[in-house]
This record gives sequence, C-alpha cells and structure tokens, in this order.
Amino acid sequence: QVQLVESGGGLVQAGGSLRLSCAASGRDFNTYVMGWFRQAPGKEREFVARINWSGGRTYYTDSLKGRFTISRDNAKNTVYLQMNSLKAEDTAVYYCAADKRLRADYGMDYWGKGTLVTVSS
Repeated sequence: QVQLVESGGGLVQAGGSLRLSCAASGRDFNTYVMGWFRQAPGKEREFVARINWSGGRTYYTDSLKGRFTISRDNAKNTVYLQMNSLKAEDTAVYYCAADKRLRADYGMDYWGKGTLVTVSS
C-alpha cells in the first residue's frame, strides 16, 4: 500500500500560481501511476492530471492544458502539480491519488485526504 499526503494549498489571488505537493510513503513509488483530482463545492470530483511511472508521459483534462503541469520526483517519492494563471473556478479541494495501473477509466486505488485551494477574484 501507499499513503499519500498533500500540501501546498491555500488562498491565492486570481492570476497567481501555486504548487501542490504529494508525498508518498511506502515502497516502490516508481511503480505507481500518480494523479491529481479536484472537487469544487457542490460538484463531483473530476480528473485533473496524471503521470506515468517514470514521469515520461503526462495526461491532462483538456480544459487545464497549458495552465497546470504535473511532474514527479521518484527519488523523493513526491508528485507535484504546478498551477498557473489561477481562476476563481479552480477553487476546490485537490486530491492526490495513486494506482499501479494506467486505467482507461482514470480510476485510482489510493487517495490522499486533499488540500484546499481557494482562488479569490
């Protein structure tokens, strides 16, 4: 199993940037596909981005391409989400997730507790 702890959330003005981090405990971090999801108030959780085991392939929801960047450092057991040009509609709880497989349905087996990002307009 892997335990995930997110950090880096907070309050930011529209147009600003934040970098979220997700530290993974346990072994074999490089055998997990890592992802970020978010859930805005009153909405369902949605896929944001994911990155394959080596970091060589990344995937994004279309609406966030160009503003958000996912990356990972396997030596530090950490995955990141760089968020630029933030908008009020990016306000959400952001969740880190992990799975051994690159699933077509974007499902993930392991989840962190989330970190809140609030973008003020």
